[in-house]
Amino acid sequence: EAVAVAGGVIGGTFLFALIGIIAYLLWKKFCCFLSYEKLGSPVKTTNANATFQDQSTSEFQLKSTRSRSVPFIIPPTLRGRDWIHLMNEEHVQEDSDPYMIPQSGPRSSFHSLAGAYVVGTINPELYKFPEDKSETDFPEGNIGRLWFSIEYEGETERLLVSLIKARKLQPPADSCSPFVKIYLLPDERSCLQSKTKRKTLNPQFDENFVFQVSSKMLLQRTLKFLVYHVDKQKKHHLLGQVIFPLKNETLTDDNKRVIWRDLEKEILEPPSEYGDVQFSLSYNDYLGRLTVVVLRARGLKLQEESHAVSVYVKVSLMNHNKVIKSKKTAAVLGSPNPVYNETFSFKTDQTELDTTSLNLSVLQSIKGEKTHLLGRVVVGPFMYTRGKELEHWDEMISKPKELVKRWHALC
Repeated sequence: EAVAVAGGVIGGTFLFALIGIIAYLLWKKFCCFLSYEKLGSPVKTTNANATFQDQSTSEFQLKSTRSRSVPFIIPPTLRGRDWIHLMNEEHVQEDSDPYMIPQSGPRSSFHSLAGAYVVGTINPELYKFPEDKSETDFPEGNIGRLWFSIEYEGETERLLVSLIKARKLQPPADSCSPFVKIYLLPDERSCLQSKTKRKTLNPQFDENFVFQVSSKMLLQRTLKFLVYHVDKQKKHHLLGQVIFPLKNETLTDDNKRVIWRDLEKEILEPPSEYGDVQFSLSYNDYLGRLTVVVLRARGLKLQEESHAVSVYVKVSLMNHNKVIKSKKTAAVLGSPNPVYNETFSFKTDQTELDTTSLNLSVLQSIKGEKTHLLGRVVVGPFMYTRGKELEHWDEMISKPKELVKRWHALC
């Protein structure tokens, strides 16, 4: 029993000593981990400070024109690696003297900290977002620009339109007091109107408008913005308009986009007898491709004005009065002023342009009845056309790869 007791006491003593030693080692390691490395002797920066002071005046003068650079510092753990020259005036720190600082003008004012040293600088100008040029780049002949956003709530079937601002308006007088009317075509009998902004060419509206429209009819609709100016006699003068079809837009309650469009001038000429159609032409001589952009029509004489009536445009490529290929736009329901904005391309060799023409037919269809022709227009070379239609074709040939837009009367 005495031997057992003695063995137990000795074993317990050794175990207690072992635990103490382990605890002491862990505590010492933990303290070393938390402690900071002591800085070495102060770096002699007399020459650097003198250089910096000599250049302080010039740096102050350039402060307004040059952004201040940010030092890029290498931590001590990476000090042993090889570093290349980032710029001609920058030097890599040598391993033999890790506390030296590259003395290159104002950069020498950055001191070594815990073995870290400066290897270069970062220019903050390189990491800025690209500048929005929509408020600065205005093409020649511009009559103003309008900003707005659209959003559609599917559950409540509401189209939310936010009128944001307008810039560079061109009023008939020196002063300008603008306001905007918003239509949801084809309904031109009712509109929503913004507040009038007094004496400004760059009004800030920040107003929200709501249109009730079902999801099935949404893509058939077109937003129309009319920008007016109110003079001292309270008369309204139309400054310009923006036509924005919704059929090519992805409208959801979590997809709110800010959109800007340039104002277009009002069409002062009355519609022709059978209406008018507007489209653009472009020919790419390198690819041998003829492009037609059907934009809109106006003043159509519908056989029956109802939502059951659909109007579309058929574009046919002709050669020697023979139809080579035909394409159709989507149908717009019940509107004498439909908006399409659809693009069609045809393969046409440059040697065949003298015998090629385009036939655009505006057609009306009603369920259960035959298709009815509302009017048509033919553009092409001298062999087939005269007047405005020939001028449009010749301008397209003289301006390759450029869209040429014009209105044409239907016949």
